[in-house]
Amino acid sequence: MSDSLLDDVNSLLDGDFGDDRILKQIARACKNNEVISNYERNYVQKLAEQYLGKKSEIAPEKIEITNSTISDVNSSKSDSEVLSQSTQREISGKSNSKNSKLFLGLGGIAIVIIVAAVFLLSNNTDSSIPNPISEIKLDLSIQTDLSSYSKTDLISIHGISSDTVIVNLSIINPDNKLVWAEQVSVKNNGKYSTLAIADGDGWENSGTYTVKVENGSEIKSIKFSFTS
Repeated sequence: MSDSLLDDVNSLLDGDFGDDRILKQIARACKNNEVISNYERNYVQKLAEQYLGKKSEIAPEKIEITNSTISDVNSSKSDSEVLSQSTQREISGKSNSKNSKLFLGLGGIAIVIIVAAVFLLSNNTDSSIPNPISEIKLDLSIQTDLSSYSKTDLISIHGISSDTVIVNLSIINPDNKLVWAEQVSVKNNGKYSTLAIADGDGWENSGTYTVKVENGSEIKSIKFSFTS
């Protein structure tokens, strides 16, 4: 898809169709194997249909969900089971050691008392221990290449999102209205990146705009200034 997109971009540049600056940015992203947003793909496709006589070939990107998260959960579960079994064996070993030192007539009663005490203590302890999963804080960040932009500029957005496969990005104008949104895949190294064009509905006024990223557990944001 990137080769076909690059061919269309080169054809448009050769024919002097569309915005040269935007097309060159997209061409550079194709050559460097960077993430290309749906907005940019649609921009090239519309120009190709209008000037190159091509039909729409854009298909929704497939999101590859790895089983790394499932493996982590299974691994945590296995560790918990091993720890539980080890604890049970340790308790059993201590009980047998004590049992050998007791008189034969009192042995059965002592075992019942020990088991009951351990059972009650285990229930009380489990109820007070917080869920360790709820305490895990996902590492999430967002950045832009510049702190200010003008109309039709390309905004490069990138960051890190650990333990997730997708993030939801959005841009809010000074009137708190959504002017751009996109769902972006996270690479295997935990990084994500995309481009947005500072133009269209909602970009009429200058001021401070906000870029947000959400991964289902956290929300982070960063601001930039825009001149229309």
